[in-house]
Amino acid sequence: MRIVVEHETIRRGLILKTTYHAVCCTIHLSHEEQHVIRERNLQKTKLLDRRPATARVDDRDEKFVLLVRDIMDGQTDRFLLSNPASAKLYELELLAALSDLKGWIGLNTDTGSRSVTEL
Repeated sequence: MRIVVEHETIRRGLILKTTYHAVCCTIHLSHEEQHVIRERNLQKTKLLDRRPATARVDDRDEKFVLLVRDIMDGQTDRFLLSNPASAKLYELELLAALSDLKGWIGLNTDTGSRSVTEL
């Protein structure tokens, strides 16, 4: 798994310009990792609950969830935040979630073997 994280500053609006800080993340999975994800049906697994700075009050939270299928094909995930500190904290959360995903994929590669325990 190779992760590329970039920070960008984006200005939106014609009259009232608003500055957003975007975290752009591109994940390249190996063929083995992609195979495990497809074989075990892990595409709909939730990685992060998140809410961007551009969200309206009445938007549903399920709309902004980051799923495994969103990062499978090497597509860049761009997430907007209101300030640089939030962008850096989001990057740390994202990297922790991806580290957990890497371990979880490793655990799903094969089934468990027989074990005997005596108490």
